Amino acid sequence: MPSGHTTADRNLTASMPPSTAVVATLARLYPFLRPALPRLVAGMLCALGASLCALSIPQVLEWAVNGPLLGSAAGGDRAGVWSAVLLVLGLGVLEAGMVAARRAFILFPGTRVEASMRMALFRHLQDLPLAFHDQWPGGQLLSRSMADLGQLRRWMSFGLIMLVVNTTTIGVGVGLMVHMGGILGVAYLCGALPVVYFSYRFSQRFRRISRLSQDQAGDLATTVEESVHGIRVLKAFGRGREAYQSFSAQADELRSTELSKARTLGGFTFAITTISEAVLGGCLLLGVWLVVDGQLSVGALLAFFATAAVVNGPVEQLGHLVSMTLYAKTAVDRYFEVLDTENELRDPARPIRPEKVVGDLVFDDVHFQYPDEPTPDQAWRDPARPSEAPRTEVLDGIDLHVRPGETMALVGLTGCGKTTMISLVPRLFDVTSGSVRVDGVDVREMSRHDLREIVSIAFEDATLFSATVRENVLLGAPEGQRSEADLDRAVTVAQADFVRDLPHGLDTTIGEEGLSLSGGQRQRLALARAVAARPKILVLDDPLSALDVSTEEAVTAQLRQELAETTTLVVAHRPSTVALADRVAVLQEGRITAVDTHSDLLAQNAHYRFVISSLSPEAETGAEPKAVV
Repeated sequence: MPSGHTTADRNLTASMPPSTAVVATLARLYPFLRPALPRLVAGMLCALGASLCALSIPQVLEWAVNGPLLGSAAGGDRAGVWSAVLLVLGLGVLEAGMVAARRAFILFPGTRVEASMRMALFRHLQDLPLAFHDQWPGGQLLSRSMADLGQLRRWMSFGLIMLVVNTTTIGVGVGLMVHMGGILGVAYLCGALPVVYFSYRFSQRFRRISRLSQDQAGDLATTVEESVHGIRVLKAFGRGREAYQSFSAQADELRSTELSKARTLGGFTFAITTISEAVLGGCLLLGVWLVVDGQLSVGALLAFFATAAVVNGPVEQLGHLVSMTLYAKTAVDRYFEVLDTENELRDPARPIRPEKVVGDLVFDDVHFQYPDEPTPDQAWRDPARPSEAPRTEVLDGIDLHVRPGETMALVGLTGCGKTTMISLVPRLFDVTSGSVRVDGVDVREMSRHDLREIVSIAFEDATLFSATVRENVLLGAPEGQRSEADLDRAVTVAQADFVRDLPHGLDTTIGEEGLSLSGGQRQRLALARAVAARPKILVLDDPLSALDVSTEEAVTAQLRQELAETTTLVVAHRPSTVALADRVAVLQEGRITAVDTHSDLLAQNAHYRFVISSLSPEAETGAEPKAVV
């Protein structure tokens, strides 16, 4: 059943890395924003122009009321009134044009920046080692690459522009109000003090709630992902109700957080709107008294409140824009948490490629420990947090030489480190000490691209992609060597001819993870993919475990021919797989304790006989004492 990944979410802020300033965080977007800056700046200038046009209209109204309009009432300057009308109309049309231009300028840059950031994240995720993916839930990565970047795009296209424009509008507008109204403008300006206070309180609380909301959304996405992938298990064991209850609890928790976020935003919006309207009401009383007392003209009072009407819109939008900015800040933090994760499996500065690739494979005093296990739920919330868990040494001095063209079987009891050992060959993990050498070159001195052209691997748990059979099989083949001949050869060797009977043959699209196929069919396609790569070293992690006896025999016969010139290291869990090998290596307690032919090991090695007997009841049994198990 899905684990849910919900632990002490309410104490999230205690486990989060120290928060950086909003401006410093958002400044990290500059490398992605730089190509789009010209259009964004043009859009911002258009928005500022529209705002200035709106602020200019009250100035025209003041001139019209105090001059031509009063003169027209006395039978005077009617032409001036019409000039004022036309000027206001012109400013209105210009403002509308500026708004349209702003939208035209910023329509594409935001989507381009979002796409470049998403591609950079995906490229980095592909480059990060398996240890990273073992610690981070898929839903968290999905929410960062989709929801967070979508939020950033909306902020860049609207929030950033309007935050700058509204701030400028408020500043210029209040300056004009002070200039026109004198003490009336100062009274309005005093109302900004409580707004600043409430803004500070709001930003502190909303920042925490927005981070909690985004992390909980990632948890929920992980639960959905696990439930979909494990739907067969849930149905088979009748655990749909439990899965629903777990999902419902998480959804309710997220809903509660979203409501808390909405209440916080609503309270802030209510506070600044109330303050703004109350200040305007007080200014109206003060303004009427000033007009009656002769200290302020009617035109100036009208222009003051017309300007206030223009300024009040940005003030009331302040809560929404600040919340968008804080949400974007959290999204940037979450995005760079992944992008800043360093890849410990880097290519060397000057990679070496063997002069002659023949497939000579050597394990020289190899030790390996998995990275420190993070404390529960901390791997992705704070990747830098040190662990208190002890490190366990899985491999303790492995020495093994697999000669070019030789097929070596690797056998041992479950959990002895066989899969770990073969994962070191294509450098899915790095050795803790010692070395793995291919044709005399340490794999750490080769580029990963070159190494993985030489080494191909097929895991027991076959992973296929939602693509055609052709694309899945030729996935491992080097570009430029993906011919129909390679495809047919790989399918034949893996005894995967069943693909030709699929609705569209080799062009049939396989469902997600290949779940539309049987376990044996998936294994055969995964084996075909490894064979199609034409590697010099082929690493197989019990690739025939899901096959029936007759199919396994046919695959084994084909592999004997195919692997004649390929160095092969195969993890064997069945005696029939061992029969494929020229020699057998016995892995026991993190060490290679014996290397010999299958028959000689049966005759001389009690532990090997015990392992073989545990793999198949029909095989020869040994007499190893139970105390050894």
